Amino acid sequence: MDNVTIHLALVDDWELSGNGSGDIGELQFEPMRKLTAIYNRLGIRGSFNAEVMQQLNFRRHQKDHPELTELADEWDNVVSETLRQGHDIQLHVHPQWYKAGYDGRWHLTSDWSILNYPAETALELLSSCKSYLEDLLRKVNPDYRCVSFRSGAWCIAPSPHLLGLLVQLGIVFDMSIVSGVKYDTRHVKLDYTHCDEDFLPYYPVMTDARRVSKEKEPIVCVPTNCFYASRRQLFLHHLEKVRRKVNPPATVSTGSRTVETYGREWAQVGESRAKRVLEKVVVPYVKGKHMISDLAQLDYPLLREMLSSIRKRARSSGLKDVPVVLENHTKDIRDFSDIERFLEEITPEPDIKFLTLTELAAKLKAGFFPIRTRS
Repeated sequence: MDNVTIHLALVDDWELSGNGSGDIGELQFEPMRKLTAIYNRLGIRGSFNAEVMQQLNFRRHQKDHPELTELADEWDNVVSETLRQGHDIQLHVHPQWYKAGYDGRWHLTSDWSILNYPAETALELLSSCKSYLEDLLRKVNPDYRCVSFRSGAWCIAPSPHLLGLLVQLGIVFDMSIVSGVKYDTRHVKLDYTHCDEDFLPYYPVMTDARRVSKEKEPIVCVPTNCFYASRRQLFLHHLEKVRRKVNPPATVSTGSRTVETYGREWAQVGESRAKRVLEKVVVPYVKGKHMISDLAQLDYPLLREMLSSIRKRARSSGLKDVPVVLENHTKDIRDFSDIERFLEEITPEPDIKFLTLTELAAKLKAGFFPIRTRS
């Protein structure tokens, strides 16, 4: 269908680094203010997945470490003001913050994957975070509620109980599935390389969110978008990133450079580094590169490629209206100009609308967006 409207949910996972490190002002408070300022200027309402386990631990240790009180208070104020401005706040949980220690720096010793926690402990984590967020934000909007969830490090499947716990807590939809992701690390092990659905909303098998159910279920999965970047553009994108580390003062845009130009520059950085670039940058992109639609990781040309992919898939869906959940990590953004330029260009385009996660939940419940089952 050519006449299709794409409903974009601009979603940011708002958090410190996974190990608890980083300055909360630099990684969270200031970037959120910058991003919401861009949204406000363009008339966009965005959504922020607030990592609440982190905040619970700031509060838990503030009596013995008074410096945490001021930071936790500002966290509350920034989140509340963001909601007051018309943006959305929803639930994000990294379980490694469970019983975190603090002695001037954070010590996160608990398991990073919520899939490895007993049902009772997982429910404790989820319900305590949800309660904190709702108690805080109902002071701003009495009707506020947590309706969506994204799990830390995407950990949602398989699990005999996790989707059921979200249903118990009143969560309308989960957006932790991102097809193609596979982790086998010290902290997280998951495999989403073979998901039944990677684009449209669907009812999941309740014990394995990677699978589409044969029937209507009490929760919906909306995949976080992913796409395949062109080899050339990704090559230039990564060469530019690494080149800036070698020669930080350079400010040349990849859009006007050629691979040959970069080749001349790389001849100056030494054979060993060039070899690493060949192995880590060139070789993996011979067949293209699967990418999560994470705005913080994409420059302007890649953002346009992402949108082109979304449009193509939306048209081929045969649907009139298609919701698409994007990702972002403001903690990773050092330059907002590419995101701002991209949003400036697409905001007036007739096939693009923006919606918050709360609005997406309401439209899913009302049947505005079809929800797939397995035939």
